[in-house]
Amino acid sequence: MRIRLLTITHKSPAWIKTGYEEYAKRLPASCELQLVEIPAEKRTSNADLNRIKEREGEKMLAAIKPNHKVIALDMTGKLWSTEQLADQLSNWQANGRHIDLLVGGPEGLAAACLQKAEDKWSLSPLTFPHILVKLIVAEQIYRAWSILNKHPYHR
Repeated sequence: MRIRLLTITHKSPAWIKTGYEEYAKRLPASCELQLVEIPAEKRTSNADLNRIKEREGEKMLAAIKPNHKVIALDMTGKLWSTEQLADQLSNWQANGRHIDLLVGGPEGLAAACLQKAEDKWSLSPLTFPHILVKLIVAEQIYRAWSILNKHPYHR
């Protein structure tokens, strides 16, 4: 199974990239985590943020692979504990479909992306910087995998 993390992003700090790569490389090929970074639109002081979000959404929709299960990370989504995420990961693996996780830019995901999603996942009621989300998701996917495989990482 492949999990693709599709993100609208600006240049990330090196520590985000390093952290993400560390967790992604710990996962086996049977649970591969791939990062697909979609460049964020330029934001100016008088920019039309709704139009920017729509354009970013169009790019994200174009990056979604056919037959992949689409899950949007959104504050209106389901709050999963780490153990519930492990159950989700187990179900995804049993289903046999690859996963596309969608992470929007600073304004969130376009409505079209939310409509395309088969499920919505909320990381927390807190608001996180969107560049930090990719690191959090990578760590939590690795933690969920470690639970399923009885690896000592999750204690």
